[in-house]
Amino acid sequence: MLTISHLALTLIAYLAGSIPFSLLVARARGVDLRVAGSGNVGAANVWRTCGFGAFVLAMSGDMLKGALPTFAAQVLNLPPLAVVTVGAAAMLGHARSVFLGFRGGKAVATGGGALLAMAPFVALTGLVAWGATFGVTRVSSVASLAAAAVCALVAAIFFVLGTLPLAYALFVWGAVVAIIVLHRSNIRRLRAGAENRFEKLF
Repeated sequence: MLTISHLALTLIAYLAGSIPFSLLVARARGVDLRVAGSGNVGAANVWRTCGFGAFVLAMSGDMLKGALPTFAAQVLNLPPLAVVTVGAAAMLGHARSVFLGFRGGKAVATGGGALLAMAPFVALTGLVAWGATFGVTRVSSVASLAAAAVCALVAAIFFVLGTLPLAYALFVWGAVVAIIVLHRSNIRRLRAGAENRFEKLF
């Protein structure tokens, strides 16, 4: 049954997810992400155009807007499926921001923040996978897709072991599908050997 607190948190999560932290961080440094670097309004493009320190700030904001509403849903003792809808709303806000004409980023950091609130170990394995893959390839999209795949696998293992609720496992698998769909253009560039690569990290 839908409750007022569930509906309110879902709306708040969407609006929070819609806040374009990466765009704002870059703009504060005189850069418009929509026309700079890869043109994506995500944290990776902040790193590319504004440096590592700005990336950390943007990434933290994008993760928090997924984590905080999801954690609030848990504090309010909403059932797992309701918690999932709150996390999914934050991801939707990032990918289809009401403040950016229903455009946005790839929702990797925001989805990771929501997952951190639901299943911290799964999220941390994804973070490790992202870091390891990025360190080898220097390609953010490859790292994001690898992290999504690892999270899907770890969630499946935890679900089979009975330590992860079905609703949370479904969130992970649904988020993975969404992330792959949002990376369609990156996948095309990867297949063509034309994807953006980080030549300089700091």
